[in-house]
Amino acid sequence: MNISTLIAEARDGKFPPIVVLVGAERFLIERATGLLKAAALGDGPAGFNDDVFHGRGLDAKRVSAAARTLPMMANARYVLVRDAQQVKDLDPLVEYLDDPSPTSCVIISGDKLDGRSRFVKAAKKKKVYCEAKAVKPGELRSFASNEAQARGHALEGPAAQALVDSIGADLAAIDDALERLSLFVGTGAAIDIAAVEACVTRVRTDSIWALVDAVSVRNLPRALAAASSLLADREPPLRILAMVARQVRMVAKMREALASGLKGPEAAKRAGAPPFKARDLTEAARRFRMTDLENAFRTLAQADLALKGAKRPGGRVLEEAIMALCTPGTPPAIASARP
Repeated sequence: MNISTLIAEARDGKFPPIVVLVGAERFLIERATGLLKAAALGDGPAGFNDDVFHGRGLDAKRVSAAARTLPMMANARYVLVRDAQQVKDLDPLVEYLDDPSPTSCVIISGDKLDGRSRFVKAAKKKKVYCEAKAVKPGELRSFASNEAQARGHALEGPAAQALVDSIGADLAAIDDALERLSLFVGTGAAIDIAAVEACVTRVRTDSIWALVDAVSVRNLPRALAAASSLLADREPPLRILAMVARQVRMVAKMREALASGLKGPEAAKRAGAPPFKARDLTEAARRFRMTDLENAFRTLAQADLALKGAKRPGGRVLEEAIMALCTPGTPPAIASARP
């Protein structure tokens, strides 16, 4: 199953009874799950027909039981399993693959699943296994152009290149920029390089770097101020966290690139960043020790889980994550998602 096809069909209100979504490109997976939820629930009442499970400690039989429950005033039930790679045993769902409920949309989502398991083999045989591979640097322009076309705009070649150069490989950021560009140029108008230069600035990217830089020197007031600025710009906490995680991953890759002997723009390219960020990345790579990066990734993972499953304010969860990131040594755990 192709994820582009899955997304296109979900936009048309179609959904499969079950799909296994795995891969490194979280933006595409989140887009697919969101569209599938809308297609499955339709105009049905929120909260009555959806179940979200998290992988750690999950008994797979609970998933099939939820999927067999009939929907209430909705097209179908929506059942989502996040972090499926943490489920101890998915094999109990093999039987469900053979006879899925036509009144449910079940999504098994994870970064990577064991291809040797009975469940994955069965999912591939049933052609419900869908992989969201990371978009390669050479494919970013095409991604941007296709997203612009979906909004009714032609994106000129130089404009697409300028957009990618300014933002990098962050698909969520590219999508957000195109939404702003669409409003800027108006219905049906072409997006040219002048529009990109006028509308897409480095302000948000710089704000993220300000946040990462503040974390790297343990400057909590400056880090909280940078996060507050992004929240004031109506950036969702989960997206801010994702952008921070992306920058931290770049720092880790930059450390590897510098260790291999690369320097400047070449090292930045290896890290997946635009050339103009070479100096900032080099400085950040020098500040972050391996233990710092390990602690940062642990904190970011905890905050991601809290934001996706929480009923607590997202801004508060983000603030706790920043406080943990700015704490020397092993960071404290993010508070439970439960109020």
